[in-house]
Amino acid sequence: MIHLASKSPRRRELLSLLGLDFGVLDIDIPEHPRPGEPARDYVRRVAREKAGAGLLRVVGAPGALVLAADTEVVLDGEVFGKPADAGQARAMLERLNGREHEVLSSVCVADAGREQQADVVSVVRFGALSGPELDAYVACGEWRGKAGGYAIQGRGGALVEHLSGSHSAVMGLPLFQTRQLLRGFGVDA
Repeated sequence: MIHLASKSPRRRELLSLLGLDFGVLDIDIPEHPRPGEPARDYVRRVAREKAGAGLLRVVGAPGALVLAADTEVVLDGEVFGKPADAGQARAMLERLNGREHEVLSSVCVADAGREQQADVVSVVRFGALSGPELDAYVACGEWRGKAGGYAIQGRGGALVEHLSGSHSAVMGLPLFQTRQLLRGFGVDA
């Protein structure tokens, strides 16, 4: 049985696109970079910790396989995380405005005997947006719970001028890499 260790409705939607039956584990681990921790190491660590916490929840279940992921927006080496309020969302969007940033995504699949991980780096460039355009986006509320304060799969897609990488990874789960990892565990995805 596959278990998705995630609170994210987007990850559930994306994983369902692979046509798999899976359960969902509501995992809550701290998501804060350690002092001096590079962004890529942080994203990998969080994905592994989510998978490990998920495995602890399904100990003893025969054939249990846990899938977890983390996705973060990074600008100039700084991990943006999820904005706490509209003011923080607006500040993030202002910093991203008219610039390129990285979206780092790591997916981890683990069972009782092993763990495999894949990472994806996508580069997103926002168009040059006016203050009223940014205000309108913040007012729509879509930024809530989204790394970097935007959702590429929603109205936030109109902020993006260019994407180089994986659209599904920017949404929260790199489907190609997820499918490859699952196949390595014998899952026909």
